[in-house]
Amino acid sequence: MPHAPLDPALDEAPYDLQKHLGFELTHWDVDYARLALPIAPHLMNRAGIPHGGIYATLLDTVMGFAGCYTGTPEHKKLALTLSLTTNFLSRPKGKGLIAEGWRTGGGAKTFFAEGTITDETGEVIARGSGAFKYRATTL
Repeated sequence: MPHAPLDPALDEAPYDLQKHLGFELTHWDVDYARLALPIAPHLMNRAGIPHGGIYATLLDTVMGFAGCYTGTPEHKKLALTLSLTTNFLSRPKGKGLIAEGWRTGGGAKTFFAEGTITDETGEVIARGSGAFKYRATTL
């Protein structure tokens, strides 16, 4: 199912880790989020491919966003990761990474999510799942 691009009213200022890595939130909707990250030299490991921690970070982030959508800039939810599983499947063939996350269930205090990282060629790079707890505080 296609999702509309990020509503500019919901766009948040990038935080320091986001600025350093270079990813951008491009889509955010009910139970869904999408990030984009151009592959750059500072993301590479010794073998010259993106470090696995980059994939884990993207999955953690995109799944967290997927569960925290409110649709209003005045009420922003935050979550803490309780568990994160990452499966490394391939290496990128393209020049950018696309992370997509879906909230798959949960309740008022916790939620579950799944995520996938591909590149612009459609190569599936990594998949993940996680459990998250909503924080009592909001932004």
